Amino acid sequence: MPTPDPEQLSLLLAILNAVAFFAYGIDKFLAKSGKRRISEKALLILTALLASPGGILGMVLFNHKTSKPKFRYGVPAILLAHAVLGYWLAYY
Repeated sequence: MPTPDPEQLSLLLAILNAVAFFAYGIDKFLAKSGKRRISEKALLILTALLASPGGILGMVLFNHKTSKPKFRYGVPAILLAHAVLGYWLAYY
């Protein structure tokens, strides 16, 4: 199997993280506006798609979903899983 291009992989991860970050911000805005919101399931799936840094940054900077246990503990757990996966891919 061919090795993925590091530049393309980095760009993909940056885009995914930016989308996750802005999704949390948009959902916070929609929550304050009383409009239809982004589902928690969609936010968690987006975060699980290797966008956990963007998800955590969005949670912290927008102070959004920080009191919900599945986000408070789930998103850092996803980040830890991504870190372990990255380490494993880099060294094995």
